[in-house]
Amino acid sequence: MEITVMEIVIAEIKEFVASVASFVWGVPMLVLLVGTGIYLTIILRGIQFRAMGHAFRLIFHKEHDSEGEISHFSALTTALAATVGIGNIVGVATAISLGGPGAVFWMWMTGLVGMATKYSEAVLAVKYREKGAQGYKGGPMYYIANGLNLKWLGFLFALFAVFASFGIGNMTQANAVSKIILHSSESSGASIPTWVSGLVMSGLTALVVFGGIKSIGKCTSFLVPFMIAIYVITAMIIIVLHLDKVIPALGDIFKYAFTPISAFGGFVGAAVASAIRYGLARGVFSNESGLGSAPIAAAAAKTNDPVKQALVSMTQTFIDTLIVCTMTAVVILSAPYWSQKGVSSGELTLLSFQHYLGDFGGWVIIISTVLFGYSTILGWSYYGEKAFEFLAGEKISLVFYRAVFICIIMLGATTELEFVWNFSDMANGLMAIPNLIALLLLSKVIKQETDRYFEAKKIK
Repeated sequence: MEITVMEIVIAEIKEFVASVASFVWGVPMLVLLVGTGIYLTIILRGIQFRAMGHAFRLIFHKEHDSEGEISHFSALTTALAATVGIGNIVGVATAISLGGPGAVFWMWMTGLVGMATKYSEAVLAVKYREKGAQGYKGGPMYYIANGLNLKWLGFLFALFAVFASFGIGNMTQANAVSKIILHSSESSGASIPTWVSGLVMSGLTALVVFGGIKSIGKCTSFLVPFMIAIYVITAMIIIVLHLDKVIPALGDIFKYAFTPISAFGGFVGAAVASAIRYGLARGVFSNESGLGSAPIAAAAAKTNDPVKQALVSMTQTFIDTLIVCTMTAVVILSAPYWSQKGVSSGELTLLSFQHYLGDFGGWVIIISTVLFGYSTILGWSYYGEKAFEFLAGEKISLVFYRAVFICIIMLGATTELEFVWNFSDMANGLMAIPNLIALLLLSKVIKQETDRYFEAKKIK
């Protein structure tokens, strides 16, 4: 068969994206990412441990006289909508498939140190936010430009954020949703093409995103608690009913985090380096700590104190990685499919839940995938929109960005999985670099704001 020029170009693009993703997520990035979280944890005296209770109490606290667009709760659910997504279902499965059970341990590490990172991002987001014609706007591009006076670096972050909104926040979600709907519909005797799923998601997204952050906040405030509750309760039922398999699964997570796992069954084996690489990459994909995405939503919160919203934002990483991802991982490792040949990462979570709960478990995963994917698309549409606004200025019509974003949902729904993940990894990594640099350079400001708040509240 003759290969066309277009096919050659497409193959070259795919190879280039895969190479860049692999390079970006090399040792230097992992050291920078985890190292920044550890450094912030130290200078903030383990804020994610000592202030977690206070942080959860602030979630439902309303500041009626404060400036901002949405409540602490809406800002949290918008950020959770963007993070509790396919990374919690397919991302965990991918990490286990490629890095073995030990990858889950390194996902946990991104969550533990990532809480300090997420907190720090939100402090800076609120402190350096600006009030524009469309309401408050903030995020890494603003604290880089206003806090460091490095507008060119803020420009780079915003540019990478727009690309990331098309990857992690769009194509990856649409792809996973369309594939699981196709798989489930075929098994039931029907067949819903991926383009149909993409078209429906595009329409539903358009209904919400053209209403702006208040519309997105209202939708996510209802949708996110509901979808997380369904998923976590179902996973807990499986865990409680099969505790005899949970302990060995947890043992494998700790054991293979530091020792290589040999090939067995259909599993090809994995070195410790693979467990670390895929655990950290998938962990960051899931909780987005260090990427600089969530502070864009935090900047819109109604608050007069940066630390209050930062504490609320910190709980997002805890919920996402240490609760939801852990539930997924334990169920997968308790079931027999993760080491079987021919089971793709896209099917792994579905089959594991079905193994224990039959059709009901399968439907929970299908519904969760659809809700998680859709909510992530909503959250990231706002992130990308604000980054685009920073690049093009307030006078530019956001209708153009929103229209392109909605159209790309169709592309993601019908594109092969490997390219979608590689593109997302590439965009995530490029986006994280300027944000992590800013967090390190502005760490003194973060510590000063934190000390001021805790001294005033007399909290140790």
